[in-house]
Amino acid sequence: MNKVISTDKAPGAIGPYSQAVLAGNLLYASGQIPINPANGEVVDGDIKAQADQVCKNVGEILKAAGTGFENVVKTTCFLADMGDFAAFNEVYAGYFVSKPARSCVAVKTLPKNVLCEVEVIATV
Repeated sequence: MNKVISTDKAPGAIGPYSQAVLAGNLLYASGQIPINPANGEVVDGDIKAQADQVCKNVGEILKAAGTGFENVVKTTCFLADMGDFAAFNEVYAGYFVSKPARSCVAVKTLPKNVLCEVEVIATV
């Protein structure tokens, strides 16, 4: 049976989906964008500021599921501009130190016109 994971320490879903779902010992977390959960607003700043908030949001969902960054096995990263790739990686590398498998793609537009979004799969 699947278990929905939810925390108020990360932004709530802005559509008909869950923050994350635990299926067996695998956590599938929905993409996180740089919304400050305290006020529901997109954080101001460049790609580094937005990537940092995204990673904080991912971390809170992992924590709510009883796991952490060290157990992330796969990430999918979405960038609004591939020109931000190096700066995004600087922030990303500070959180995903176990170097999980990853896909990173540029997309035309992200929700709320943010600069990045990250989704993860982790073991619990």
